[in-house]
Amino acid sequence: MDASHPLLIPFDNSYARLPERFYTRQRPTPVAAPALVRLNTGLARELRLDPAALASPEGVAVLAGNTIADGSDPIAMAYAGHQFGSFVPQLGDGRAILIGEVVGRDGTRRDIHLKGAGPTPYSRRGDGRAALGPVLREYIVSEAFAALGIPTTRALAAVTTGEHVYREEPLPGAILARVASSHLRVGTFQFFAARKDTDAIRTLADYAIARHFPELVEGPEKYRGLLSAVIARQASLIARWMHVGFIHGVMNTDNTSIAGETIDFGPCAFMDTYHPSTVYSSVDYAGRYAFANQPAIANWNLVRFAETLLPLLGDTQNEAVAAAQERIDAYPVLFQTAIADGYAAKLGLSQRSADDIPLIQDVLTVKAGGGADFTLTFRTLSDAAENPDHEAALRALFTDASALDDWLVRWRLRLVKENRTPSEIAAGMRAVNPIIIPRNHLVEATIKAAASGDLAPFQRLVDELARPFEDRPGIDDLKRPPQPDEVVHATFCGT
Repeated sequence: MDASHPLLIPFDNSYARLPERFYTRQRPTPVAAPALVRLNTGLARELRLDPAALASPEGVAVLAGNTIADGSDPIAMAYAGHQFGSFVPQLGDGRAILIGEVVGRDGTRRDIHLKGAGPTPYSRRGDGRAALGPVLREYIVSEAFAALGIPTTRALAAVTTGEHVYREEPLPGAILARVASSHLRVGTFQFFAARKDTDAIRTLADYAIARHFPELVEGPEKYRGLLSAVIARQASLIARWMHVGFIHGVMNTDNTSIAGETIDFGPCAFMDTYHPSTVYSSVDYAGRYAFANQPAIANWNLVRFAETLLPLLGDTQNEAVAAAQERIDAYPVLFQTAIADGYAAKLGLSQRSADDIPLIQDVLTVKAGGGADFTLTFRTLSDAAENPDHEAALRALFTDASALDDWLVRWRLRLVKENRTPSEIAAGMRAVNPIIIPRNHLVEATIKAAASGDLAPFQRLVDELARPFEDRPGIDDLKRPPQPDEVVHATFCGT
């Protein structure tokens, strides 16, 4: 595309108007032969973008970074972070470039970020590129999250580059156009805290409040309010991960979004057989980010966030620490409330009772001991709530279902207190218990096919995951757990 006729995108780039120590101006590195893999037309329309224009050669050139659209002000954002507990004072967008912000039809400001757009000053000797497999994984899982109703970054488009990237072997290259309500991270605040740049922390906090928590702008304790709001969003987000058996894999502070969205789908995975100690990430050698550890890790990350805000939280150190501690202490209660409410809904319990907590805990214990599939157990319970004949299918999910018998009796006695018909209870359960998720073996098979040039499995999987709660003909292969020879034991980041 000729640079004199750029694609028109209604950019309004607020972050690029912050002081220049917040980022580096950086153009994407052009690629040899960009080709569109998939465009998220629905999301494009939400962003007030023309899908036909984005899918044109001119649009694909923008999505690949070969052309800078009118109004774009491409930058690589600076941030730091704790990676597996060790602090790195400078990370930054090593292979991603923020090409601009747009305000969607709903009035929400969102970033458009090209992931795999080439090296930046933060690349740390990396090539700044992405392979097709990790790009497709993030497209699949982030869009599945959106359909599940879990706050997440979104995939606007996936584009192949016509080039190879080199990891352990040559792999087809790709770029993901990622959309987020922002890319502000705990690590963004840590970048300036490590430099004792209080003016920058205040500027960043004011920006975050104006963008994500405008109700706090005029408040007398807006920085304390910011901390409380971020804590509340993280508590809710992690609970929602747990409700669908999701394991992020790299819950570093640079992967913790201030906006409360799931960000950076690297070695992420959904559990098949349930066990709380499950780990998939190939780089999580000690199980730091195991499934059951995620709530505590989120708390740890939030403490790091609170530390960065201390200069803004009080007139003295003691006052600031006390204010921060008071808000951090609220996290466990917020999380426990969110996790219990979500699991109660999955079990069909709307009229909350003191007996719900042990009932929830016990079904998870029984599942872990019986080797049951996380997703199908809850979904089959939905069927059993409507018709006890489905209990046979439920028992078939367990290697030993004997421990389930006592629990089922307690559950049915509890359902009697709901004052709803079995059909009403089952309908409510099916609305929160998905029938299909992006199972690891499906994602891996899709990536393998795409690497060989067959994109049909990817297109089908994305299409079907858009309706995760609806059982229907033609998806039996997507519903079932993996066969023994299909089980995925480790997932990889792809950087």
